[in-house]
Amino acid sequence: MENVEGVGGVDGIGGIGDVIRSNAPGSFPYSVLRERHPALIRRVRDAFPYDPERQRALDALLKESTDPAGVMAPLPADARDREQWEEWGSGEHMGGSWFDAPFLWAESYFYRRLLDAVGYFDAAGPWQGIDPFRPFKQAELRSPEAQAELTALDRLAREAPETQARALLHGSLWGNRADLGFQLTAKATDTPTTPLLADDSERLWSLLPPGAGNTVHVVADNAGRELVPDLLLIDHFLRHAHAEQVVLQVKSHPYYVSDATPMDVIDALRHLKQAPGEAGHAGERLWNATSTGHLQLRTHPFSCAPLPYAAMPDDLKKSFETATLTILKGDLNYRRLVGDRLRPPTTPFTALTSYFPSPVAALRTLKSDVVAGLDEETQHTVDASEGPDWRTKGTHAVIQVRGDRCTGREAPA
Repeated sequence: MENVEGVGGVDGIGGIGDVIRSNAPGSFPYSVLRERHPALIRRVRDAFPYDPERQRALDALLKESTDPAGVMAPLPADARDREQWEEWGSGEHMGGSWFDAPFLWAESYFYRRLLDAVGYFDAAGPWQGIDPFRPFKQAELRSPEAQAELTALDRLAREAPETQARALLHGSLWGNRADLGFQLTAKATDTPTTPLLADDSERLWSLLPPGAGNTVHVVADNAGRELVPDLLLIDHFLRHAHAEQVVLQVKSHPYYVSDATPMDVIDALRHLKQAPGEAGHAGERLWNATSTGHLQLRTHPFSCAPLPYAAMPDDLKKSFETATLTILKGDLNYRRLVGDRLRPPTTPFTALTSYFPSPVAALRTLKSDVVAGLDEETQHTVDASEGPDWRTKGTHAVIQVRGDRCTGREAPA
């Protein structure tokens, strides 16, 4: 599927910039494979009493994926989704270096291989269906920080709906700081800063006038402490008629440490329902909305694909076409939306997303090299004041919106 990475784009924009790989020592992608992934494997091993076979499989994955001289091994011949991964391009990368493969592909394949190592998909094994990241998600959901955020809802409820809307949108945006994978290597001094590098929030709200019977699709990112503010924003959409229906798309199985699955949504809803005050009321409303179909949970195999959304299958495209607005949360979804390439930060966001079949918004805290849609002054300011790592520290964020429907033009990479 290397051709997908090189798909031509709107007015030639899609082909600008090299596909990001992990083969440059000192780069952010290199550090993910060499530092973050080993740290994650250690945490997973400490969280469960895996048997010797699982331990050996984790050892093998660690050695294979972190050694620059190591090569990618294929999924087992009987893997339930081996054919799917072959369609996604595994044949082009097997036997080659993890570090030379596209970063998006290698990073995604690592998580699929980790699930294989711990026996998540073993039909007859004792570890079948056990989320290796669940202890981390649960601990975060019960953290003092998460509890304090719920308590703040009681104060927010006394404000005007417009103030609530602004606060809940920013809560959903900055909730992305709760990404557990990012926390494995983030520094304690990394804290959110304002203003946003790009802020199309007024445009977002203008696309969702109250009472218009809107359908909003939300493509979730992380579980736990990020998913809760996402759900609270969804509650605001429904409660104030910005949406008649919300479709919440989550991952079909564990992915990227903390990505939300259907079980994580249920955990978050129960957490809200059991909370006192306004948080509990919101939890009851969301629980009932799910029961009546106003809030729908969906999964799709492509949500765990190692490819940009430009390569989405027709059935997923048709699903997004029904949306008044699709909101994509988080860094990984952003990379997949605009293409995991090194382009000038001033490359127009609207051009890179013109292929997407509905109006689209990105709520994204920057934790990787990809960024688009900035004006030149903003880029020069952050470059001069912070150096190149402003893209990866998680201290900056964007709310970016393309408000028109798909132009029918060719998709960028």
